[in-house]
Formats: sequence, structure tokens, C-alpha cells
Amino acid sequence: MADTTVRLYRAQARRLHRMVRKTKDAGLRARAMVILRYHEGKPTREIAEAVEYDRSAVIKVRRKFLEKGEDGLLDGRRENGTPKVDEDLLEALRILVRGNPQDCGGWERPTWTQELLAKQLAAMTGEDVSESTVGRMLKRIGARWGCARPTLLCPLSKRQKRRRMAPIRALLARCPKGEVVYYEDEVDIHLNPKIGRDWMLRRQQKVVVTPGKNRKNYLAGALNAETGEVVWVEAEKKNSRLFIQLLWRLATRHPRAKKIHLILDNYTIHNSKIVQRALAKELPGRFALHFLPPYSPDDNRIERLWRELHANVTRNHRCKAIETLMENVRAYLAKASPFPSRLARTKEHPARKAA
Repeated sequence: MADTTVRLYRAQARRLHRMVRKTKDAGLRARAMVILRYHEGKPTREIAEAVEYDRSAVIKVRRKFLEKGEDGLLDGRRENGTPKVDEDLLEALRILVRGNPQDCGGWERPTWTQELLAKQLAAMTGEDVSESTVGRMLKRIGARWGCARPTLLCPLSKRQKRRRMAPIRALLARCPKGEVVYYEDEVDIHLNPKIGRDWMLRRQQKVVVTPGKNRKNYLAGALNAETGEVVWVEAEKKNSRLFIQLLWRLATRHPRAKKIHLILDNYTIHNSKIVQRALAKELPGRFALHFLPPYSPDDNRIERLWRELHANVTRNHRCKAIETLMENVRAYLAKASPFPSRLARTKEHPARKAA
């Protein structure tokens, strides 16, 4: 194993201890602490946790000290003169953050780090900026550390998609008198919780105990395009019978409607032979199905309701039984109608049960 200790003379160690006690420069204090801990024989990982630096930054501090001595601890930017960060550099950072390292710089890593952003900015602009400067720049441009959203690209061209969406948009703009329009979709409810972000203390990670054996329930929901009213049914299987159950619920809810329009995706249960037979024989003339272009979840407003349902109920939940979880789901949906409501925006639904 390589020797990572730093051997200090007694006078050097005294000066660094004095620096830690008296300097008002937090960065200088941290760098001095790094060298003192290397002198004590501490490993890099432990030092990084103590000063709250990345391991790569700790290694860089040690390398500069071995090359330049105590001068290597000083901020190399102290005599830079005119600040480097201008609007051009910020705009270059915006361009990088919108993309990914593989496309923007040919890097192997698929996600950005502050170190990688600093290297790519230097390659693009010729300006050498530190990782801490990149961190401040990210705050200035309003960047955030978040999760990417997976999606599938629509196989249709933009022109084909506009043509498919035109009658749907016309229906939404002017629904015939005596008719109603709903967005429709299904959602899976898993007993094994979806894991998501939450606030937690540094160096501590919250634990969500999963039941182990997963159980599922399914909802078929409809969102009134005009009023935001939410109508839903539930079942243990996601099949055509679940969809037909929702059709009957809507037909009962609107007994005098001349026609009930459903905007929905191309999932097979929406156009199966069983569904076609039910629409023709049991509910003749009551419904009109308007199928969205493939892979177009952003055009189905009820998808937003499902996202809020996961954020407020299923993500990181601690329910031990699917029955308890479904009680929480029902309570949230009852409070969320009409959607979007103040409840959905502020997450002020009743406290969720966990047992």
C-alpha cells in the first residue's frame, strides 16, 4: 500500500495548528487540517469526512503541499485580479448542464460532477476554474441536483403527432354541449415502496424497511378535463375488466351525458375485443375513445395526478400491508379531487398510516 502520510517538522506542525486556530479563511483552515491529519497517519477517506471534502480534493491538497510546501495551501486565485466568472462562462455552464458529459465532451461518465464540469469549461473557454467556483456558478444559474425523468420517444414525426393531436385539442377547446371529456390512465400500487429523495442529516441515511414479498393493486382513473373531478376504480389485476369497470362508473356518474369522451393511451386493455364488445352491446353510443400518439405521457393530464399520488403516498411509505396502503391511496384521491387543487400543490393531505 502506498505511503500517504505527510511528515512535518515540529515547527511546521505548530504553524499549521496556529493556522487552524486563527485563520478566518475557512478553505485555508480545512486545507491545513487535511495536512495535519495526514501527518497523524489518518486515511484519506476519514480525512475527507472530517473536513467535508471529496476524496479527490483531499488528495489534491496533499499533492500541492508536497510540491510547494505551505505555499501550496494558499488559494491559487488570490492574485488573479479580474474575476474569471462572467456571463459568457455562466452561459457555457448552462449549455453543459443541459446536456451530458458523453455528448458535450466525449467523456465516459454519463453524469456531471463539479470536477468534470471544471475540466470541460477549461477545454471550452480556456478558463481554469476550481470545483468550488463551479459549485457557486451552479447556484448562480439556478441548477439543482435532481433525478432525471425516464421517457420514451414518440415514433411519429412532429407533423404526424400534430395531425393526431389536432382533433383532441379541438375537442378540449370546444366540447359539444351535453358531453364531457376525461383523461384516462392506469397506475400500479406496489407494497414494496418506491424509493425517493428526502431530507436527511449529513452522513446519515434514512432506512425504509420493505415487506420483501411484493403485492400489487391497480387503479384505473379518469380526470375531468373541465372540472378536475377524479373518478377511479381499483382491482387486483390490470386487465380489460378493470377498464370496463371504470367505464360503468363514468356512465353512472353522467347518466344524462350525450357522450363521454376519453383521452387515453394505446395500452392493449383499452381496445381489446372484450372492451369493444362492452362498448357496442352494453354501453352503445355512450363513449368515444381518443387515442393519444404513442409514448406521449405529457399530453395526458392524469399522469400529473399519478406523480403526486406517488410523491404523497407511495414513495418511501412504511405500510406493512397492501390494505393499509390502499386506504391511504383512497384518502389522498378523495382529497385531491378536483385536481389540481391546493391539496395537491401543498401536500396537505392527512397524515399517512404506517401500520
